[in-house]
Amino acid sequence: MPLLNKLATVSADGPRPTSLTRLRIALTVFFALDGFVFAGWVVRIPAIKEQTGASASELGLALLGVSAGAVVTMMLTGRLCRRFGSHAVTVGCGVLLPLTVALPPLTHTPLALGLVLLVFGAAYGGINVAMNSAAVDLVAALRRPVMPSFHAAFSLGGMVGSGLGGLVAGHLSPTRHLLAITVIGLVVTAATGPALLRHPSPRPPGQIRTRQPRGLDRGVRGLVVVLGLIALCTAYGEGALADWSALHMEQDLGARPGVAAASYACFAFAMTIGRLSGTALLERLGRTRTLVFGGATGAAGMLLGSLAPWAWLALVGFAVTGLGLANIFPVAVERAGALAGPTGVAAASTLGYGGMLLGPPAIGFMADWFSLPTALTSVALLAAVAATIAFATRHTATT
Repeated sequence: MPLLNKLATVSADGPRPTSLTRLRIALTVFFALDGFVFAGWVVRIPAIKEQTGASASELGLALLGVSAGAVVTMMLTGRLCRRFGSHAVTVGCGVLLPLTVALPPLTHTPLALGLVLLVFGAAYGGINVAMNSAAVDLVAALRRPVMPSFHAAFSLGGMVGSGLGGLVAGHLSPTRHLLAITVIGLVVTAATGPALLRHPSPRPPGQIRTRQPRGLDRGVRGLVVVLGLIALCTAYGEGALADWSALHMEQDLGARPGVAAASYACFAFAMTIGRLSGTALLERLGRTRTLVFGGATGAAGMLLGSLAPWAWLALVGFAVTGLGLANIFPVAVERAGALAGPTGVAAASTLGYGGMLLGPPAIGFMADWFSLPTALTSVALLAAVAATIAFATRHTATT
């Protein structure tokens, strides 16, 4: 009987707190690993562009491989998570992502680069969907709004990856640098993956499965799309800075490779700080003011970063942009989820990630048509659009 009582208590109370803590740590590590690996690729884009002899538009087309691979994988990863569990899919993608990041420096033509980036994008899109699915389950089980901490870990990983990339850019070839990232990524996955594989996705205590409604009110659907557009406008900027800021610093401002690599590091560091303080900011300003103020700040920072005549001033602009854009994507997705549940989260997230993945190729085409600094001002324009949409829909969102 004592044993039966103990088993009943565990079942009623849900997963043990210690187990949930381990899951949270493991997921945080995977988010950081994702940012670290992606930033390692980002800082070597100028060198790989020179190696392949690609023009700005050809590089933009090659970068479209990341977008295409990610979009296809995002459509399939949800099914894989339902069949095998989000934890197993996260670990599997945690192996594939470091392996595929070593492929770009092995190419010597824009076509070959685009093909390997298709594979890299597939792994990148898969791990993002799987990690966020696992994080949603964990947040529900913890009953605490800890989602910003996971995205802060991604930003921190990006900051560390780009910072280290800047230090080694002048000493290691892209091949050796990205191969080292492969080794680090596989070691981290081997050390952290078992914690996810040993535990199934948690369910909050007392959760009752309910059937989702087949349709949503037209007004709710429209507002979810609006929130998705806000996420898209800001994620566009994150993707553009990841792929083009270093090239802008080196090509347009004459910065050394190490200084150029620091551009994304400044942006990622500022975004990390902004997300770590996101909860306090939301409590003080509220959701609407956070969106409006963040969009306006991001627009001002990006105008400075893209049009500044000196490298140090551009770095300041990138940092201000990171602070402004930090919490807009999480807030937009959270509001969509409050309106329409998982359907709203999926719709807003898909639009948001679409902006992040399709922004870099768009910048490439605009850079060929006009110039790279002019193309980067589109980030400021879309950040201002996000702020305007948030302000215009403030009463509707409250209702």
